[in-house]
Amino acid sequence: MTRTRTRWWLYVVLVLGLVAMVMPFVWMILGSFKTTAEIRQYPTNFWPIDPTLDNYAQLFGRLDFTAFFTNSIIVAFFVTAGNIVFSSMVGYALAKLEFRGKKLLFAVVLSTLMVPGVVTFVPLFVLTANLGLVNSYPGLILPFLITPLGVFLMRQFMLSLPDDIIEAARIDGAGEWRIFLRVIMPLCGPAVATLTILTFLGSWNNFLWPLVVATTEDKYTLPVALALYSVGQNAAQYGLMMAGAVVVVVPVLLIFVVLQRYFVQGIALTGIK
Repeated sequence: MTRTRTRWWLYVVLVLGLVAMVMPFVWMILGSFKTTAEIRQYPTNFWPIDPTLDNYAQLFGRLDFTAFFTNSIIVAFFVTAGNIVFSSMVGYALAKLEFRGKKLLFAVVLSTLMVPGVVTFVPLFVLTANLGLVNSYPGLILPFLITPLGVFLMRQFMLSLPDDIIEAARIDGAGEWRIFLRVIMPLCGPAVATLTILTFLGSWNNFLWPLVVATTEDKYTLPVALALYSVGQNAAQYGLMMAGAVVVVVPVLLIFVVLQRYFVQGIALTGIK
């Protein structure tokens, strides 16, 4: 009886937690089919009284949505690909290669995890401006091609791989590049999936850096464009903001659904909490 009651209480708590997490997304989706006046009225209605697609029509029609969406895709793709390549290379070196200063270098990587991004924001922007990369794709992409979290994640996963397979490849005459590309990376599927989701999510939702670096509309990413163009003359257009938020969330959800099995496995194997 005690176990049964405990189990039911556990189910109740989990269901309440699920509802608390899902309700904002449900409210966002339903709000995207409401007018701004209906959203702002009090008391508000949960379900749309008169559902409308005007918010999506305005989003895809009046705004240059295609250009903003393309910019977000380009930036997120190259940032994610860069992290997969470079974080994996550094992680492999820290996990499987022996060289002087290896422990010190890893300690430096860990220490950068404790530094807030706001601290390095201004120096990073000054460096980007001095290199003439303001309002360009390289300025949006290069500062995030490798992250300490990605290095840590890949290094922790590669530590779990047996050294015997590397030694066997070396005996067969394979060089380090071939070992990395043909032996190590095919075994890092869960870690790569985890890194892909985390990096794509961070880049796709990045707002402050594109807001500062992109100075013209042709380089705006989707979050920046929605924040700037969803504000009217007198008040924010909440219906348009929610419709844009739905469009922003959909690609991330699709990637997570496709890679969720590898994501959970990668989280478990790398020990990230």
